[in-house]
Amino acid sequence: MSAPPQPGYGQVNREYGMRLATTDPAHDGPIWMLNLMSYKERAEYADGSGPDVSGREADDLYAPIDVLGDIGAEVVFLADVDTQLLGHSPTWHRIGIVKYPTRRSFIEMQMRPDFATKHVHKEAGMASTIVMGCLPIDPPVPDDIEWVDWTDVPHPPTADDGPIAILHVIRYADDGDGRRGASREQLVEYQTKAFESAGPHGVRIGGWFEVEDVIVGDGRSWDEVRFNMFPSKAAFMAVAMDPTRLAAQAEHREPAMADTYTMILRPTIDRLPAT
Repeated sequence: MSAPPQPGYGQVNREYGMRLATTDPAHDGPIWMLNLMSYKERAEYADGSGPDVSGREADDLYAPIDVLGDIGAEVVFLADVDTQLLGHSPTWHRIGIVKYPTRRSFIEMQMRPDFATKHVHKEAGMASTIVMGCLPIDPPVPDDIEWVDWTDVPHPPTADDGPIAILHVIRYADDGDGRRGASREQLVEYQTKAFESAGPHGVRIGGWFEVEDVIVGDGRSWDEVRFNMFPSKAAFMAVAMDPTRLAAQAEHREPAMADTYTMILRPTIDRLPAT
């Protein structure tokens, strides 16, 4: 039997899909599926019978909240992209994370008739997406960092500039022979300096993840996903322009990474475990 066709919005990694479907239940467990979403300006339904809506509105019609609830999954993060700082193509519009109770449950959801009925809207509205399976990791936070209350920072949240999330999607540079240990150490060095700059401005850890693999994408692989929270966009920009952080970025961060996306996000759902 031939494999089902690839969707229009990305390449399915069938090898990883098989891994997800056949994980031994004794070793299975929760998986966080990160979705980077880029929409068509107008939805394009294959048979021409769909509603006249934007790509984003079509994705809202797709959103399988009831199906997720049936299988014990939940949306733990959803945000609009305010500014895409690094990574030029594609332009991402929305970011979401769904926590599934097991890897197998993610695959079983794809086989449900009620999910297939909704999926036509995703196919119509999505221009491009990357979906990657992630597992939480402990961030290398300095022991002496002081977590400042957001009421005591130079740029507290306001009605016009509320809390934001900074998303970093990272692929490490190879050290040689496919190894990336030195690159990871470089980024830890950078992160220590970055926390020194960001601490007084109210930075919080919103969730760091190791990427297990990419299930839908464009052929690229990724290593880590990091969410850092700030009380306002102004607070983040003050950190971004700090000379100490800029020097550490040039010395440690830039050589450590082969590819990245960095985005300022405005969350609408945030159930990530913030530090």
